[in-house]
Amino acid sequence: MKHISDLVSTLEKGRTRKTERGELMRYFLTYLNASRAKAKLPLMTMARMGRILQGIPTRDLYYLQSVCDKAKNFSKKFWWEVDPKKHEKENPF
Repeated sequence: MKHISDLVSTLEKGRTRKTERGELMRYFLTYLNASRAKAKLPLMTMARMGRILQGIPTRDLYYLQSVCDKAKNFSKKFWWEVDPKKHEKENPF
C-alpha cells in the first residue's frame, strides 16, 4: 500500500500557480530591481509589488507595461504612473 504523501506529491507536480497578474508583477520586479541594485537600494519583493499594484486592474497593468517600455527611464516612469497624486485633476472653480 502506498503512503498518502506519494499520491499527493504526484498530483501537485503538474500544478502551477502562474497567473497573468503574477507574470506582470515579475516583469515589473525584474526591471525595477535592476535599477534598485545599481543604486544599492534593497530589492523589492513580490509581496511589496502586490501591495503597490493592489488597486490597479490587470488590463491597466498591460497599459502600464507598454508605457514603461517606451519610456527612457523605466523605473522613473513606473513610479510616476503608479502615484495617484500625479493624476488628480485640479478643479479650476
